[in-house]
Amino acid sequence: MRRIFFSLLALALLLACAGGGWMGYRLLTTGFSAKTQPHPLEVMLARKISALAIPIEQRNLPNPVPVSSTVLQESLAHFADHCATCHGNDGSGQTPIGHNVYPKAPDLRLKETQSMSDGALFFIIHNGIRFTAMPAWSEGDPDKDLESWKLVHFIRHLPQLTQEELDQMKALNPKTTHQRESEASPADLPPGNDPSGTTSGVGHHH
Repeated sequence: MRRIFFSLLALALLLACAGGGWMGYRLLTTGFSAKTQPHPLEVMLARKISALAIPIEQRNLPNPVPVSSTVLQESLAHFADHCATCHGNDGSGQTPIGHNVYPKAPDLRLKETQSMSDGALFFIIHNGIRFTAMPAWSEGDPDKDLESWKLVHFIRHLPQLTQEELDQMKALNPKTTHQRESEASPADLPPGNDPSGTTSGVGHHH
């Protein structure tokens, strides 16, 4: 057991040194631009290091929330409101923010995510990932964070999303001020904000 521990520690240090050297090289050649596409080697190293950073006991935790249609419906609404801005309603990461962060938002439907344990997915949702755009979504006691466990079920469901579910999520996505004003009727808007292009009152101001 002791030998295995030191072997894993040596591997972690080797990966960290290799990753640090690679990041240094990339920094010198590309600067701090978030537009740069990560090199496949960098992606591989980042995944290895992030996997090692999740404690084994956390990775092995079973999901305490039984999956049900109610749980999937609740987590669908949660994902649409909190996660889809970066990950997209379908989990593809094909959004303006998902494209322009570094590293890019992953496609949650693919094997790289779907092969992770429930405990690992929960750990990432609950704690976030340093030096990425992935925030920590809960500051409370992990044992009481059932919302993140429900999201794990929804992530598992992403490859089977139906068009009806996607349409439902679209209606639940956060709206910008411009979108809210475009959808509002003239009676709902304050004077001077008629979306038809006309303004009330005297004169036209810029």
